[in-house]
Amino acid sequence: MARVLKKCLLISGISIGSFYCGVCYDKKTFNGIKELPGLPLFGTVSAATTFSPVPVPQTPNRVSQIMKYGFPGLDNVRSFDDYVLSYDRRTRVAHWVFEHLTKESVKYNQTVDRSLCTFMPDESIHHFFRSENSDYFRSGYDRGHLAAAGNHKYTQKHVEQTFYLSNMAPQVGVGFNRDSWNRLEKYVRKLTKIYKNVYCCTGPLYLPRKEADGKNYVKYEVIGANNVAV
Repeated sequence: MARVLKKCLLISGISIGSFYCGVCYDKKTFNGIKELPGLPLFGTVSAATTFSPVPVPQTPNRVSQIMKYGFPGLDNVRSFDDYVLSYDRRTRVAHWVFEHLTKESVKYNQTVDRSLCTFMPDESIHHFFRSENSDYFRSGYDRGHLAAAGNHKYTQKHVEQTFYLSNMAPQVGVGFNRDSWNRLEKYVRKLTKIYKNVYCCTGPLYLPRKEADGKNYVKYEVIGANNVAV
């Protein structure tokens, strides 16, 4: 019994001594930190400063202006400085071409010279799927603009970009491209004198025809080594 009591007193003494040493150590450490100059115990908390955003002028994106009312389709869409098109790699002709015309964009500009423009392949399209000038050579068809060159007189670059072959469709020259189609293009430009904004969507139609067997077929001629659809 005496031995058990002796052990209990020994354990109690060790526990009390350990507790006392721990308190002294914490107090010493705490005082040491507190006495260090410029080192607060919990760090500093600064009030948030008022943020005044600098106004950034918002310039409307040209594509968003042209396509304000949505895209007719999203197949191989390509945007240029002043028009947007969707290219059909199967026919080597655009599905559609979209333009936004205003009085300013179509008015005469003496710094723009159409005679300096040349028809050129659209090298953004893989050569497996694009048309070339050689496809039209001696084909009997004109390289007919879908986005008319006369609709894009604001800068020289604008009119030059209408001469990409991705913006062309084979058209009969006399009687159509150089006559009826030209008159239609002029009519569209005249609309800008009446309306502030004119939106023009142009593209080919491959319409069915009834053959001798009474069935409807969609057929079209192709020209050149790249089989450009007419």
